[in-house]
Amino acid sequence: MAKILICDDEEGLRAVIKRYAVFEGHDVWEAANGMEAVELCKNEAFDIIIMDVMMPELDGFSAVKEIRKTADTPVIMLSARGEEYDKVLGFEVGVDDYVVKPFSSKEIMLRVNAILRRSKVAQVHREHNGHIVFEHAGFLADLTAYKVFVDGAQVDMAPKEYDLLFFLIRNKNIAVSRERILSEVWGYDYLGDDRTLDTHIKLLRKHMGKYASLITTLRSLGYRFDG
Repeated sequence: MAKILICDDEEGLRAVIKRYAVFEGHDVWEAANGMEAVELCKNEAFDIIIMDVMMPELDGFSAVKEIRKTADTPVIMLSARGEEYDKVLGFEVGVDDYVVKPFSSKEIMLRVNAILRRSKVAQVHREHNGHIVFEHAGFLADLTAYKVFVDGAQVDMAPKEYDLLFFLIRNKNIAVSRERILSEVWGYDYLGDDRTLDTHIKLLRKHMGKYASLITTLRSLGYRFDG
């Protein structure tokens, strides 16, 4: 689930996008103009912002400039105009994607999910104490402290299991070949049986309990950590 801010002066348009976003399980906030969006971003951390260009009080471009002073939140810009100048200006102020009206809500959500996958801001983030942490429901992996928790209970694993799990997390939502895993987790000079990888995956899933499904087997290729 991601925390999404929709900023548009058209209440009906916000409602349509919100309905699709909520249906997909996201937490949605709304702003009717750029000034409201800037103020919200001062007090709340969002995973992605959907921002209209033409709005009263403060336009979308100016709002993004202000938000960028304190946050690197990905932004999808909405505009009724498709001129190249507007697109260039949008990308110059730090917009991640640009959509011209009219558009379908399905298209917006596809773009939202694509950006979330690339930025990995939904679950992998840096804590205030400097630790990199992955959270999914009751599963928590602290990549900095080399600790794993399942429903609040710390799990004790072998060093190579931690290495394998954290490698997969760092490549979250990416299909990783068996060869690459063996090379980067076991070392480029690894000459052992590749069944070693299968054994470690099996042990890792056992330790993860009901969250074992986060690791997906890709037949004839390798594995993918979904999150």
